[in-house]
Amino acid sequence: MFTIENEYLGVSINLKGAELTSLFHKDSQIEYMWSADPNFWAKSSPVLFPIVGGLKENIYVFEGKVYNLPRHGFARDHIFEVEDHWDDGISFLLRSDENTLKVYPFDFEFRLVYELYANLLSVTYHVTNLGENDMYFSLGGHPAFAVPFQKDLTYEDFYLEFEHEENFQRWGLSDQGLVLEAPEPLFEAKIIDEEAVEIETNRILLTKELFQQDALVFKELQSTNVTLKSDKSKHSLKFDFAGFPFLGVWAAKNADFVCIEPWCGIADSVNHTQELTEKEGINVLAAGDVFERAWAVKLN
Repeated sequence: MFTIENEYLGVSINLKGAELTSLFHKDSQIEYMWSADPNFWAKSSPVLFPIVGGLKENIYVFEGKVYNLPRHGFARDHIFEVEDHWDDGISFLLRSDENTLKVYPFDFEFRLVYELYANLLSVTYHVTNLGENDMYFSLGGHPAFAVPFQKDLTYEDFYLEFEHEENFQRWGLSDQGLVLEAPEPLFEAKIIDEEAVEIETNRILLTKELFQQDALVFKELQSTNVTLKSDKSKHSLKFDFAGFPFLGVWAAKNADFVCIEPWCGIADSVNHTQELTEKEGINVLAAGDVFERAWAVKLN
């Protein structure tokens, strides 16, 4: 386990998967990360690479060859190396090797950089294409934040407040975790003058029933940040996901956490061809180029 800290925050990251395990606010003495209780979900913030979500039949096709990858890829199960470590920051590195090449035929370097700026944690992904041809990949985050923050509050006291009002068209998932063909509104429409009108709101109230049909999956939201908060607490968490075209919100059944998941990529659709180059949201990186995205969480 590796740690970084400053006057405001203390952060711990596991070498396996370069996984964020603790985000501690020193002034309030609040731990904001989920405890990874195996009775519900034994993860706290897995890294998603080189795919996000599941593949149709767990396979993809590239240049006529069939490959197998588990849901969310392999990075979360690999041991990263520490490339650099300073008081309030740390850089982790995963390189392609003979084992990754068997399931993912691209030479790469994948870096995760955690940095603290006062009461804000920034998490930056860097993907470098070391090959001679285009590289196809997806990546994303899966941080799970503890809810409630304080013992005297309940899960239902909290809500997600988005930057802008949204109509929250949710893309459902099949039993195999594949994206369905059409979205459905998260909220039932209002009836105005005998006509159904889509609800636009910037809030999603947290309930344990909200995730009974798996994750809430959104595409191309207007908002680029969301705040996890309660009207009964002065403490909150603001999550910035600018640059990520997809967002997942999820919790395990009856668990006291919520995942806010910024994605550059998405699970296969139910009617996907399984060709990697035709996958929705796939990123294409030219030889020698570097892809960079970052999300950040600010504690108040």
